[in-house]
Amino acid sequence: MTEGSPLDEILRLLGEMNELELEKVDLTLEELRFIFRPLMTVVPPPVKEAVPAKPLSLLEAEFSPFVQEYPGSIAEVTLGATSADGGTRRKVVKIGGETAPPWHFLEGKFPNPPAIAGDVFDMPVPLPGPVRAVLGDAIEDPIKWAKLAVEKFGADLVDIELVSSDPYSKNTPIEESCKLVENILQAVDVPLIVGGSGNPEKDAKLLPKIAEVCEGERVLLSSANLDMWEPVAKAAKQYGHVVLAWTSIDMAQAKELNRRLYEYLPKEQIVIDPTSAPLGYGIEYAFSIMERIRLAALMGDAELQCPMGSATANAWGAREAWLHNPEMGPREYRGPMWETAMALAMLMAGNDLYITLHPAAIRTMKDVIKWLMGEKGEPTFMPWIGVK
Repeated sequence: MTEGSPLDEILRLLGEMNELELEKVDLTLEELRFIFRPLMTVVPPPVKEAVPAKPLSLLEAEFSPFVQEYPGSIAEVTLGATSADGGTRRKVVKIGGETAPPWHFLEGKFPNPPAIAGDVFDMPVPLPGPVRAVLGDAIEDPIKWAKLAVEKFGADLVDIELVSSDPYSKNTPIEESCKLVENILQAVDVPLIVGGSGNPEKDAKLLPKIAEVCEGERVLLSSANLDMWEPVAKAAKQYGHVVLAWTSIDMAQAKELNRRLYEYLPKEQIVIDPTSAPLGYGIEYAFSIMERIRLAALMGDAELQCPMGSATANAWGAREAWLHNPEMGPREYRGPMWETAMALAMLMAGNDLYITLHPAAIRTMKDVIKWLMGEKGEPTFMPWIGVK
């Protein structure tokens, strides 16, 4: 094969195009050699990257948390009165005064810890077995029950519910109910919450009379609502008490009731009770209403700038708290934990005052509140959640 021959041209074309189709061509060759190039390419060995040295310390950087400013604040409400203020209580209980959302210590002040009241009824009422077991025969005697709540359970206040005055129950005379309240004032030295019968016609007469006989003690009258608020507001103004403003899980109703109460009372004499649904029966809705009320107040809504109260004893209204069911665990523990879980949810929503039934719930709530407020001491609830 000589240079410049047709074969050279063929090889050149093959080199450029990698493909050549010949037709009707005769080749006379002394030697024909095919050289096939392998398709596989040689991969160079990987380059081993250098391993960075293990850091011995964290990078230092300045942390500047975002701080929201709130134009509104919650009124401070005083419950009870000492001898210096015309009452007979050993000390007063103050709630409210917050200037930021619940437990946002970076954004505001929390001058007063939430308070815990022990629930007491003026007559034996159906109660779950775990509650009856810890109260014993005190259920038969409201004065003994009140002393138990304060001296043994550590309640900050006593909530006496005058349910026997309901005309559809025992219809206890007003004078007799007033006498019981006076006796409880002598038996314990903490502030009182006095609840009516639940009958609006009876309570419109009962609560003003309670206000009169408790003049100077600054009790919390429970409660006023949109159907019966004016007699309670007038009595609270005349005798210097505080009113629990109850509405049924409705922020608009809470605003409307407070607007009417403001005709007689300042914010410092009102506690909002927006109703607390128990765990398993709408607690998330109750939480949402409380949270919205608190945030609206902090953002400047003057009609909602009052502390809030919650009847966490309502937790026992859920049958899961006391039902005999081994698969749900021992109800002696389940019930108090049910009530505690409900109270903790309200605590995170900004609630200031709790009406509680079981002593384990009272103790745990006081323990959690002290821990959140930065008080020293080993919290007793840590073993519950496995924290060491």
